[in-house]
Amino acid sequence: MPPLSKIARVASWILLALLGGLTLLGALGSAQFAYSRGADQFGSVSMAELTGGDEELVNLLHARRGTAAAYAAGFSVLLLLLVLIPYRRGEVWAWWAVLAGIVVSSCLILLRVPFLGVQLGAGVAYMQLGVAGVALLLGIGRLRSSSPS
Repeated sequence: MPPLSKIARVASWILLALLGGLTLLGALGSAQFAYSRGADQFGSVSMAELTGGDEELVNLLHARRGTAAAYAAGFSVLLLLLVLIPYRRGEVWAWWAVLAGIVVSSCLILLRVPFLGVQLGAGVAYMQLGVAGVALLLGIGRLRSSSPS
């Protein structure tokens, strides 16, 4: 049976890869919604109510969602590449890079709560922080030794 530290390291990169994959799927779904002009519903408010029927404003809101989805997809692809290559090999810098990326991304998402008073979407940031936090704690042993996993 492999040592517990080896199992933790494997679980660490698998959790982070799952997080990256699910983030990519969510980003692609959001892009599809933006560019197909999905249900045009924001919570309990329809796009028509929100914009007063202004089609140009509707297009601008969909474009903003498309841009956000593009950045989320780009982040998740970079996370996947980082996790599946250097992080999985046990490179210490990759642990710090994943931590920095997740913290910055999550904190910027969570700023919507105090600055905009909007809770919608904050759950994603909490989930991202939670899963990444557990995964990084499982892989914290790599900080003490630089031997590959």
